[in-house]
Amino acid sequence: MYEQFKARAEGVSADVHRFDTKVAALEFIIRFLKKEELSDAPKSYALWADCPFLDEIDRQPLQEIAGLKFDVTRELAADAKIGISQLQWALADTGTLVQDSSAIEQRLVSSLPGIHIALVPTCGIVADMPTVLTRIHPKDSGYIAMITGPSRTADIERVLTIGVHGPERLIIVFCDELRGAN
Repeated sequence: MYEQFKARAEGVSADVHRFDTKVAALEFIIRFLKKEELSDAPKSYALWADCPFLDEIDRQPLQEIAGLKFDVTRELAADAKIGISQLQWALADTGTLVQDSSAIEQRLVSSLPGIHIALVPTCGIVADMPTVLTRIHPKDSGYIAMITGPSRTADIERVLTIGVHGPERLIIVFCDELRGAN
């Protein structure tokens, strides 16, 4: 199902990567952040929302990256260049990411910065929406987010515009070793 998801997500301009270990996924993210030349200036830093991935890795290499922050606030998210969050599921048939985003920090880092890096356990890839709805129940969740590619709209004179209502780039990082929700 990974290949189907990848084809669908790349079809809507997402960048999709897969790694077998958390260490390899972390190394990719670190390289990406360094390439983006982060700093503490507004629109130049990255904001990483608390998630299980952070609890399962050695954070030491992250502390060496200037401009990487972990305390998520609305103000910081609005001025962040990159937001990083962990999502639970991916729909193979549409290339859509799905997350129980009841925690506002998850919503802030996935919707306000210009670039969103989404970490997803590879085991979280499911066939379609009916399948994911057997695992997440809308009545039990305060907020379910569905993300399909970078933000796009064509409501301004029917001209496609990227990044108006959310990130203009979506980087999806699948990790085989990352545990899924269920």
